[in-house]
Amino acid sequence: MITTEVQRIGELQQAIESVIRGKSEAVQLAIATLLAGGHLLVEDVPGVGKTTLAQALARCLDGSFQRIQFTSDLLPSDIIGVSVYHQHTGDFEFKPGPLFANFIVADEINRTTPKTQSSLLEAMAEGRATIEGQTYELPRPFLVLATQNPTEHHGTYPLPESQLDRFLMRIRLGYPALAEEKEILRQQSQFHPLDRLRPLMHAREVIELQESVKQVRVDDALVDYLMAIVTATREYAAFELGVSPRGALALYRAAQALAFTEDRDYCIADDIKRLVVPVCAHRVVVGAQHTTHLRRGNDAEKLLIEMVNTIRVPL
Repeated sequence: MITTEVQRIGELQQAIESVIRGKSEAVQLAIATLLAGGHLLVEDVPGVGKTTLAQALARCLDGSFQRIQFTSDLLPSDIIGVSVYHQHTGDFEFKPGPLFANFIVADEINRTTPKTQSSLLEAMAEGRATIEGQTYELPRPFLVLATQNPTEHHGTYPLPESQLDRFLMRIRLGYPALAEEKEILRQQSQFHPLDRLRPLMHAREVIELQESVKQVRVDDALVDYLMAIVTATREYAAFELGVSPRGALALYRAAQALAFTEDRDYCIADDIKRLVVPVCAHRVVVGAQHTTHLRRGNDAEKLLIEMVNTIRVPL
């Protein structure tokens, strides 16, 4: 990897960590998602910094940015845009919605209806949107950083499997350590660290890094290891639904991106093993007999870890 690329990624991570304190793992995974050309879902209880993480990443990148607050009355046209009729010309003019930006923060995405959620499917999968039979290309790079509250909270609509499968990773932040939370209180009593963030990377540079990530080597033995994990999710008795081929590709690309962030032009087995939970946990469906207290997400993570530990790691 070129030294300047490593330095740029390090600067980006350091800037975000100045806002999201004590969460190096989450920040690195967020950056890896960006470099892999995927989309990120941050799920956790309110108030732990989900939206702040999304905004910090977007502010450090010099591209168009839109934040959409998802509510129960939000319509697909509020996201995609509408065609406006001009009476004096007799023509329709398309007015693009906030979806037409490089970086989208979809805040509390599971507080809107499934109909509105589905308006993001084509954009997230193909980088374009179709309105009234006309297809419009979205700007590149295109990244959706969505936050959601746990599904057992009031006023939420669980994301369907097809929507979840569009997210490369799902991560959680959790509560900060005592020392970090104390530092947050001291810091934000004077100013909000988001206000001091400045763009560190142009959109063009992001696209170049994404192309470089595709050159990271993955040995055949590691591909076999990855496929053994994916196949096991489809055969594991605890799972009603295993990882899809799109999920297998997501794990492959995420492993390349993670290796890239760690200054390697090749993957190792630990890259894949480390990413199984953030990439696969939201893609599997746990059988009802294996769930506890309806916390299906947590159960999926525990079961995946147990399953992966039974699979032989290649030398």
